[in-house]
Amino acid sequence: MLYHLLVPLADEHIFFNVFRYTSFRTAWAMITALGFCYGLYPWFINWMKSRKLAQVIRDDGPQAHIEAKVGTPTMGGVPMLIGIALAGLLWCRLDQPVVWVSLTVLLGYGLIGFVDDWKKVMQKSSDGLAGRWKIVGQIVFGGGPLAYAYAAGHLSAELPLPFLKGVSIDFANLYDGAPPELGWLYVAFGLFILVGASNAVNLTDGLDGLAIGPVMTSAVTFGILAYIAGHAGFAEYLAVINVPGAGELTILCMAVVGAGLGFLWYNSYPAQIFMGDVGSLALGGLLGALAILTKHEILLALVGGIFVLETLSVIIQVASFKMTGKRVFAMAPIHHHYEKKGWSEPKIIVRFWIISILLALVALTTLKLR
Repeated sequence: MLYHLLVPLADEHIFFNVFRYTSFRTAWAMITALGFCYGLYPWFINWMKSRKLAQVIRDDGPQAHIEAKVGTPTMGGVPMLIGIALAGLLWCRLDQPVVWVSLTVLLGYGLIGFVDDWKKVMQKSSDGLAGRWKIVGQIVFGGGPLAYAYAAGHLSAELPLPFLKGVSIDFANLYDGAPPELGWLYVAFGLFILVGASNAVNLTDGLDGLAIGPVMTSAVTFGILAYIAGHAGFAEYLAVINVPGAGELTILCMAVVGAGLGFLWYNSYPAQIFMGDVGSLALGGLLGALAILTKHEILLALVGGIFVLETLSVIIQVASFKMTGKRVFAMAPIHHHYEKKGWSEPKIIVRFWIISILLALVALTTLKLR
C-alpha cells in the first residue's frame, strides 16, 4: 500500500524513492510485524487468561505436559497472522498476484485453525474440528488461489528438479501431443504440497517454541529464494525460473520472521501462550505457497526437513502399530519420543532448531550445485 501511495511522490521529494527498494520495504515489514506482535501479546495473553481460554492438554501425552502446561492460553497464532497480513498489506506491492495468493492461503488456513481452536476451548476438549472438515477447508482455501493463479497465467505447470541444471517436469507437456489440460495436474500437485506442509507444521507444534524456530528458518530461506526468482539477472545466473513479482514475497517472508520473533518472546520455554492450530496450519500453508510460487516445490522437503521428519514419525508409528502391533517410537511425533527418552524440552527444541538451520544452508547450496 505504501509503495503505491508514496512512490509517486518521489518526483517531488527524493526521500520517497526509498519505497521503491525491496530491501527497504523488507526491513520495515519485519519491524512492523515484530513491533505489532511484541506489543499486542501481553494484552492478548491477559485477555485469554481472563476468559479461561486455555490449551486443552491431551491426557495421553507426556506426563510433564499434563502437569506443567495446563492453563496456558492458546490461539497465539491470531496476533501473528494479523501482524503478517498488516505488514504485507503495508509494505508489499499490491499489484502483484503472488502476494494475494499467499495472503489468501495464510488467512484461509488460519480461519480453519481458528475454528478448530475455538471449538476446543469452548468445549473443553482436544477433539476440535473434525479432520474431514479440516481437509475440505484446506482444499477450498488452497485449491482456489492455486487454480486462479494457474488459470490467469501467474503460475506455470513446470516443476524444477533441484541439484539438476535446467531439468524440470512440465505437467502441461508430459509427453508428445499431450493436451494442455494436463497442466491442471500441477494444481493438484500444488494442493498436495499446501495440505501436507500445513499439517506437517501442525504436527511439529508440540513443544514451547519448537515449531516457530523452523518456520522462521524456512521463511528466511524462501525469502532469499523469492528474491532470486524475482530478479531476472540472478535467476538466469543461478539457473532458476524467473517468476515476475516473486521479489515481493521476500517482504512477506521477513514479516513472518518478525511476527515469529514477537511470538517467540512469549512462547519460549516455559511458554506463556501456545500457537494453536490457527497459527500452525496457517504458517505451514504459507510455506507451501511460497515453495510453489517461487518454483522450489521439491526443495521444501529439504528446507522444512524437521516438519517432514515429524510427519514421517507419525506415519511410521501408525503403520507399524497397525501391521505388527508394535510401536517404533516411544511416542509420536518424534519430539515426544525424545521426551520419553529423558531429553529435556529445551534441549529437544534447540537441537531441532540447529538441524533446521543446517538443512536450510544445504538447501541454499543447491543453487550453485546446479
